[in-house]
Amino acid sequence: MANSKRTLFLKRRMRVRNKLRGVTANQGRARLSVHRSNKNISVQLIDDVKGVTIASASSLEKALGVVGKNNIEAATKVGAAIAERAKKAGVEVAYFDRGGFLFHGKVKALAEAAREGGLKI
Repeated sequence: MANSKRTLFLKRRMRVRNKLRGVTANQGRARLSVHRSNKNISVQLIDDVKGVTIASASSLEKALGVVGKNNIEAATKVGAAIAERAKKAGVEVAYFDRGGFLFHGKVKALAEAAREGGLKI
């Protein structure tokens, strides 16, 4: 029986999440979680031990100037914004949780911008 795109996405997401879950809890590092929709891209810096979101950034924010866009330029601005907010929150190191999305294109641009901003992922 053939798997649907959604089923494959969910399997990929759980595989990535389960690998990170053990590591983040043991070492106390934050998790940088990415969500990409057809119209926007957003990212959260999550402390899994406490179960709280430390910082977040999204292409829906007017201050970034890319409202309603989901392209590499928007992903780069969101990545730079999350790196800046992570520094303000005192987080320098995080694990990159790409979810079920492939590390290519927008997701890769976001990660590289966060690295350039000083966040070690």
